[in-house]
Amino acid sequence: MTFDPAPFAARRNKLADAMRAAGGGVAIVPTAPRAIRNGGSEYAYRYDSGFFYLSGFREPEAALVIIAGDTTQSLLFCREKNPELEVWEGFRYGPAAACEHFGFDAAYPIGELDARLPDLLADQATVFSAIGASEEQDQRIIRALDAIKARARSGITPPTAIRELRELLDEMRLFKDAFELETMRRAAAITCAAHRRAMRFARPGRFEYEVQAELEHEFMRSGAQAPAYTSIVAGGANACVLHYIENRAELRAGELLLIDAGCEVDGYAADITRSFPVGGRYSGPQRAIYELVLAAQAAAFAALRPGEPCSAFHDAAVGVLTRGLVDLGLLQGSVDGLIEAGGYKRFYMHNTGHWLGLDVHDAGRYRLAGQSRPLAAGQVITVEPGLYLRAAGDIPERFWNIGVRIEDDVLITPDGHEILTDAAPRSVADIEALTCS
Repeated sequence: MTFDPAPFAARRNKLADAMRAAGGGVAIVPTAPRAIRNGGSEYAYRYDSGFFYLSGFREPEAALVIIAGDTTQSLLFCREKNPELEVWEGFRYGPAAACEHFGFDAAYPIGELDARLPDLLADQATVFSAIGASEEQDQRIIRALDAIKARARSGITPPTAIRELRELLDEMRLFKDAFELETMRRAAAITCAAHRRAMRFARPGRFEYEVQAELEHEFMRSGAQAPAYTSIVAGGANACVLHYIENRAELRAGELLLIDAGCEVDGYAADITRSFPVGGRYSGPQRAIYELVLAAQAAAFAALRPGEPCSAFHDAAVGVLTRGLVDLGLLQGSVDGLIEAGGYKRFYMHNTGHWLGLDVHDAGRYRLAGQSRPLAAGQVITVEPGLYLRAAGDIPERFWNIGVRIEDDVLITPDGHEILTDAAPRSVADIEALTCS
């Protein structure tokens, strides 16, 4: 795919405008470091999401500097060309080619960042940085400020404030532009296809890891770069462990299989959960729990529209789940009283969703000035109610070890919402058409 630098340049300019509104200054945005897995072997590299959002640059050992003065300047610091190392590690742009390809005003070797930073910060009002995110970054800024102070007799002054960059950047990332939404729709489509494949493949006697392999094969063959997070493939009682990732157990007839898995495409995540019978149909108790969770999700969807408090869809789901648990005899008491006391949390102990984007739990505040923030067009959020019924003496045995979560990715639109993951079957009839095929 041909790289288009325009969306990234527009974001840098927008960030610079926000910096100017806060008095102007310089933002320093490093990418993520490489990490050793074991014995000198590295984990597969994943760039820092904020850095990528502003640059489009995927290589390690890089940093972006944005200067918001009378005009905006964007400077990249990256690895130099090195033909010998490229034999071992692959292509690297080098400063000159990176400057031209990615649309920066200038680019320099990463080894020059510390030496150049005092001049870049001199006579600027504010340094914008992700404070505390990286000790190396914090120390780099301190060294640069000390170097400027040492030149005080020449009339140069250091910045008088260090401000948290994420206050500005995270708010930008919360609202997806057209370029981002196109990518997220691709990730959603690939992930939907992978979940359909898993439903067809899962059968008694197969293992959770085999289903995981089918899912992730579909991700990769369709153009995704990686899973967006560690895939959860949880059969039977394992589905009652919210972040189960062992994925080693054998699947058994009569059990449900909960799959929480999504792919990453060009940095952007999809996040889907489905809970379905292993090679057959839902039992009566399984279907009762499943349809209760599905009804809770429908109630949550109905609360997703611009202007509604972000908390409203969670509250809607909790109301339906609590009423259903009372109707099934799994909770006793009034619905309002159980909600106020948190009685439902024995079976539903997590929130109903989270922001989604470059991170699977994406950047952005859920509350503003102490209140649940209003939903607005351009936000993408997951909707994932669930119920988890572990074996216990006060629970009828027919409900033991039933874990159900149903999760979809939803875009808030100007007049309501769009379910990006609608192609992954949700209804009992549609799921059983695959599991029984």
